[in-house]
Amino acid sequence: MSKEVTLETLTSLAKRRGFVFQASEIYGGLSGFWDYGPYGVELMNNIKNMWWREMIYAHRNIHGIDGAIIQNPRLWKASGHVAGFTDPMVEDTKNGKRYRADHLAGVDSSDLTELAALLKDKKSPDGNPLSAPRVFNMMMKTWVGPIESDESVAYLRPETAGSIFTNYENVRETTRGKIPFGIGQIGKAFRNEISPRDFIFRVREFEQAEMQYFIHPSEQEKAYQYWRQWAWDFYSKTVGLRQENLKWHEHAETERAHYAAAAHDIYFKFPQGFKELCGTHNRTDFDLNSHMSESGRDLTYFDEATRERFTPNVIESSVGLSRFFMAVLCDAYTEENVGEEMRVVLKIKPQLAPVKIAVLPLSKKPELSALSEKVYNKLVRSTGYNIEYDETQSIGKRYRRQDEIGTPYCVTIDFESLEDGCVTVRERDSMKQTRVKIEDLEKYTTVI
Repeated sequence: MSKEVTLETLTSLAKRRGFVFQASEIYGGLSGFWDYGPYGVELMNNIKNMWWREMIYAHRNIHGIDGAIIQNPRLWKASGHVAGFTDPMVEDTKNGKRYRADHLAGVDSSDLTELAALLKDKKSPDGNPLSAPRVFNMMMKTWVGPIESDESVAYLRPETAGSIFTNYENVRETTRGKIPFGIGQIGKAFRNEISPRDFIFRVREFEQAEMQYFIHPSEQEKAYQYWRQWAWDFYSKTVGLRQENLKWHEHAETERAHYAAAAHDIYFKFPQGFKELCGTHNRTDFDLNSHMSESGRDLTYFDEATRERFTPNVIESSVGLSRFFMAVLCDAYTEENVGEEMRVVLKIKPQLAPVKIAVLPLSKKPELSALSEKVYNKLVRSTGYNIEYDETQSIGKRYRRQDEIGTPYCVTIDFESLEDGCVTVRERDSMKQTRVKIEDLEKYTTVI
């Protein structure tokens, strides 16, 4: 049976099985920062590869880039982040913990006067007095060059979209792109969140997968609906998240970003409830107009067929990959009764599984180890999969371990294999075991 996983269960599994560790844990960690372990990095890479394949490779008119994390600070001035990327904050006056003022007040507001009135008699979650609300900019600041001065201030990017817009003309010219076309990117972003929480859901360092689609202004609605449908199909069908765990959320006018004419998020049922997984946004012509104004560069588009010059509008498709990763784990987590035991299994789509095949010799006897290593090397070379070799503990415990990391196939080599040239292939979800000839293993264990 599937089970609604709790945050405690998820974080325990993630650490125990090498998916996610707290960053610099031996020094007490650092709030909002996490490290991905041996299986976590494999799952994350598979997630990124799936998004890249479906977004970039599957669309002839979408191209990928990889922009720098630190850009000219004028970029963030033009985008509105320097002035507007802020949250209202209050502080526990005794222990210094910071909180979103609007969250404590229970309202969707950034008005400091209103928030001060609502929080006048409230205490912090630890029962201590609160400071007055103040504005907090979430961009992480650094300095470029040998001297720390106002002139050398720069920022770690708060989103990956910025370098897409500043490279719009470069990409269009080098690819000979014609409107409509898109630019996609996967990369790190940084937000100095006031209160990181809920495991890897809200963090200070994360990766984004974003695509900006440049269109004629008259094509806004058509393109917007296309990318909404693409998102739903991608997460529910390609990734395989259960549709009962997904729902749409349309942004009210007060929720939308300053640049957005329309915004829809897909919410996923995380342990803490339905929360944002990914978004589709109509950014209008805000970005290119802003960068033209700040840089003085002409970023308009001339359509040779219609002899029309215009500023392209933009439809954005965006997802935070740590939330994507967390959704995959939550959706896949299953507990099943097997006899008198409880089996924990991650029913991850095989293409996303960190390990595709586990080769498990029944014993450490030299003759069995020799054949097992031969099978392992053959599969590694012929499939290109990440394959694990494990000969420690009982076969039952090794099966359970592979279940918990989501391995689709276990290949067991026993003493009979030495005589008949066959191995036992165990399927993760059904636990069905089948004898397969060694030369047929590649066909039987295909997951792509």
